[in-house]
Amino acid sequence: MQFQPENLFWIHEPKEYTIGEKITIKTEPVTDFWQRTYYGFRNDNAPALLMKTKEKYFSFIVRTDFDSHHRFDQCGVVLYQNSDNWIKASIEFENAEYQRLGSVVTNLGYSDWATTDIPAEQKFMYYRLSRRESDFCVENSLDGVHFKQMRIAHLFEGADEIQLGVYACSPENSSFTAVFSEIRFTECQWLPHQ
Repeated sequence: MQFQPENLFWIHEPKEYTIGEKITIKTEPVTDFWQRTYYGFRNDNAPALLMKTKEKYFSFIVRTDFDSHHRFDQCGVVLYQNSDNWIKASIEFENAEYQRLGSVVTNLGYSDWATTDIPAEQKFMYYRLSRRESDFCVENSLDGVHFKQMRIAHLFEGADEIQLGVYACSPENSSFTAVFSEIRFTECQWLPHQ
């Protein structure tokens, strides 16, 4: 599998982006992915650059660099089946002191959000999304070599063909540029449970 231009498609194509050795997305205000839980609202308008695969076992790795500066600005990896079933992992800017490294799993139209606080000056992160059939493991890394588990999740609509890639958005009235690089697929690094 390769994350190459001929394999890619947009949902909610942004006005400004580049696709080459690196991918850049300039976010537009009031864009987000979220469904119902706690806040009550339903947001499904963030730009995501995706590819399709039926491969059941793999790991997808990407580096993100970002100049986010406004509350909830975010960019990262996404597995997007439809508005009610998806997974994303990213860093969301909160304030001058800290950001939230986290992941959202949305099943059957309800989102959750699992986070940990990290310093606001952290402006890059690697993510690794691994698939074992309908189950997924999300990890992060500061060097692209040593990864730490963020969560394991099941996606109810993740059994056959899936759509995965990168996304960036600004849920409030802001904009920033997200850069995605070192994108690659490997054999599944999430080993079977023993």
